Parts: sequence; structure tokens; C-alpha cells
Amino acid sequence: MLTSTNEDEAIWREYCYNQGRLALSRDQKAAAVRYSLAELERLHPGRSVEVRVVPFAAVQIIAGAAHRRGTPPAVVEMDGETWLELASGRLTWEEADEAGRVDASGERSNLSGLLPL
Repeated sequence: MLTSTNEDEAIWREYCYNQGRLALSRDQKAAAVRYSLAELERLHPGRSVEVRVVPFAAVQIIAGAAHRRGTPPAVVEMDGETWLELASGRLTWEEADEAGRVDASGERSNLSGLLPL
């Protein structure tokens, strides 16, 4: 389970409050990604889909077949900026997919029903 701090949460909330107009340093972006991924994991527990936000963090979500080793049945990968825009509602899943900003494979890899947070 991914852990985040109160500082991570504060950075995430400020990013959302400023509707993404806040210029984040690499460390701040990492903190916002960590917090938002931890929230996704908390809201949708499970191990059937792995969400990778390169190079910051990854979580496994959504109940289903138990996954213990190797690559899960579904993988979603994107960069930090794309994730923050999706998680905050500044970008829809469809827009990100059409623009080639997400790489999603496997069953249940469409996260449109889970976002924004």
C-alpha cells in the first residue's frame, strides 16, 4: 500500500484548488502524485489493475483475481502531469486516451469511471 504524508496531501489540495495552474517542482509533483494515487488505492482497493505514474509511483487497485507476482492482468501507465490532470478532473480519460497520453492494456484498464478523484 502506498503511503503519503500530510504535506503530500497539502500539495495535492493546493494543486486542485489552483486548478492545475500551480507550477510544481519535481518534488512537489511527486508528492501530489503519491497522495492522489494513495487515495485511488484507498477508494478502489484490489490487485487486478496496476496504475503506474512514471517515474513517481505505482499502485494496484480494483478487486478481482488475486495477483501476487509479475505483471497484473491490466496495466495503466502515464506520466505525472497526465495523472494529475486526470485525477483532478482537468482532463478526461477519453481526451487522454485519444491524445495518446495513457497506455492502458488488459481488462478493466479504462479508469474513466474512477476519475476524477
